Amino acid sequence: MLKYFFAFVMFLHGLIHFMGFAKALSYGNMTQLTKDISKPAGLIWFVTAILFIIATVLFLLKKESWYLIAIVTAILSQVLIFTVWNDAKFGTLANIIILLVAIPAYADNGFNRMVKKEVAELLSHPATADTIITNEMADILPPIVQKWLKNSGVVGKDKIQFVRLKQKGEMKTKPGGKWLPFTAMQYFTVNEPQFIWQTKLQLMPGITMAGRDKFIKGNGGRTIKLLSLVNVVKTGAGDKINSATMIRYLAETTWFPTAALNDYIKWEALSSTSAKALMTYKDITVSGIMRFAENGDLLSFKADRYKDTGRDASREKWLVETTAYKDFN
Repeated sequence: MLKYFFAFVMFLHGLIHFMGFAKALSYGNMTQLTKDISKPAGLIWFVTAILFIIATVLFLLKKESWYLIAIVTAILSQVLIFTVWNDAKFGTLANIIILLVAIPAYADNGFNRMVKKEVAELLSHPATADTIITNEMADILPPIVQKWLKNSGVVGKDKIQFVRLKQKGEMKTKPGGKWLPFTAMQYFTVNEPQFIWQTKLQLMPGITMAGRDKFIKGNGGRTIKLLSLVNVVKTGAGDKINSATMIRYLAETTWFPTAALNDYIKWEALSSTSAKALMTYKDITVSGIMRFAENGDLLSFKADRYKDTGRDASREKWLVETTAYKDFN
């Protein structure tokens, strides 16, 4: 609904600019505009009207170029309004609305281009020759981890090298906060442990936060922007963020269990239904405890993980629980 309301505002605002063109050429009785408008200025009013209409059509067609046209045209429109301020000052409100939507759209596109470039670089490494997983490959693992792999259906399949994961759910920005809807795409490479996670969180209608977490060549990073424009969180590589993102990668191997066979992960049996995974990569070692059901289904992953990355940040208990299973395809 908001989408069509915005389109209506921009389209109507464009139509109103035809009045300036009509006033300049003495078409009709434009009593709404009391100040004379020259013919050259009238031509600018006409062009502005056309550009707003074009921007509206492109917006409805979901073409990325709409916001560039809208931003330039809103600025041009405001200049025209200043020349007939007493008659057209209320048009400023429409220009403000257009800019409040178009500028974040421009920023969102820039954020998406940044992530797209990072993903392309992540996936540019060629795959290795296919390796078929056999029962014997898992024999060196703790019995319960062997059950996990076999119950996951990886035996007889190719070793997983690349993963694209689509997520949809709810999250909180702080403990006790409101559950907010989000969508995300995540890309993994498995031979060399890396990931990029991009999300969009809906704070309220029309207000979003864009986020990107990454773990590339042993370096972590996090960026969160309000309306894809204003930095809320921006963290570069460092020992604490590197450790935290590596633990996240280790936990998320549940999506691609063949990673358990890679040399960068070592296993220690703790009980008949639990094992400790130690991951070493780029001179950093992290660990987490995986707990399983008797049949090998993963129930939880627990680790001591940095929540923040400041000087005083300390490790806190971090728990991921699996509450249900479902077969896909």
